[in-house]
Amino acid sequence: QKKICNSSFSVLAAFCVLTRGDVFTHTVVTCDDLNNVDHIGCDTGVIIVHSALYGRTDSKTCSEGKAPQLLANTKCSQRGTLDVLKKRCDGKRVCELNTNVVRTSDPCPGIYKYLEVNYTCFTATRRVICENSQTYLQCDEGEVLIVYTANYGRRDHYTCSYQKPDIQIKNTNCLNPTSKIGESCNGKNSCTIKASNSVFGDPCVGTYKYLELVYKCQCK
Repeated sequence: QKKICNSSFSVLAAFCVLTRGDVFTHTVVTCDDLNNVDHIGCDTGVIIVHSALYGRTDSKTCSEGKAPQLLANTKCSQRGTLDVLKKRCDGKRVCELNTNVVRTSDPCPGIYKYLEVNYTCFTATRRVICENSQTYLQCDEGEVLIVYTANYGRRDHYTCSYQKPDIQIKNTNCLNPTSKIGESCNGKNSCTIKASNSVFGDPCVGTYKYLELVYKCQCK
């Protein structure tokens, strides 16, 4: 539905401001077990992870049936967990979680740990542009672009994979967050974007990449 944007009437403009009505916050806790798989997701909008913990900060979470010594350290947190989750999940509708996907170290040996993820669902648009292609973003009259996230690389086998050899799509751990799209498009009514190494650099040589955008049009 097209928004009505008119700066002369503050009551109309208020309807177009990004408010708490556009955002839904969720928390998911996954206990440290190979068989525990959780999903975070949004019925509408896309995932933006804003905090993540792998470790232990209390003695109650994921404590059922555990000996007290396994819960004793409540100041245990792995560094870099948020970055791992943002690269894996930001901009998606659904994202699968297991502690194995975020574990890069053991922040507290001998302690039973858990993964806690806090994320919001933004009512935004996700767009994918395959490498060496370009797209044109256009908002309605009186609206401007707001880019939430932009990543150039590859994080799955199927996106932008048509007629590509396996060797070009096998690296799914290649994601380069970029602020260039926001810097060039935020606040504009329209913007042309090209997904190419010449613009974003090459985060994984030999891999066929794509640009993922999460953005929204809102009133000026």
